[in-house]
Parts: sequence; C-alpha cells; structure tokens
Amino acid sequence: MQSLMAYRELYQATLQKWGVEAQYDQAVEECAELIATLKHLRRGRVDETAVADELADVFLMVGQLIYMLGEERVAAAVDRKILRLRELLASP
Repeated sequence: MQSLMAYRELYQATLQKWGVEAQYDQAVEECAELIATLKHLRRGRVDETAVADELADVFLMVGQLIYMLGEERVAAAVDRKILRLRELLASP
C-alpha cells in the first residue's frame, strides 16, 4: 500500500472532474458507509473483507481531503493530536 499522498495526480483529477463540493459530499458518504459496515461487523452480518473495502474508500477520501486542505496544515494537526494522545496515555 502506498502512502496517502502517492495519489496526488488522482486527487487532482477527481477535483477537476467533479469539483470540491462533490468530493466533500463523497467523503461524508464513504465515512458513513464505513460506519455502517463496522456496525454490521459487530452484529456478524459482514466479514472483515467488507470493512477493508470500505476502509480503502475512506483511505482514498482522506488522502484527497489532505490534498484539498494542505499537507502542512493536516500534518500540524496530527502532531498536536499525537502529543495530546501521548499525554493521555501517560496520565494515571
């Protein structure tokens, strides 16, 4: 599997073809499908392959959102979140 940003040309092409607003909507839809599939997994209605398929869709949309919002901005937010998580893990 390649990194999220290995697909920059694909992200740019999707934005040119469908536009920013449509891609935001698509990201919401893909996240909702992952949520539903995870619920189905807990109930034994689907297997982990279905989850992997939906996760792949979300993976691509997250990469596209990072491309749209700017890698530096998202990286800074991730760094802040990781710091906070480390603090939470270190507390009793």
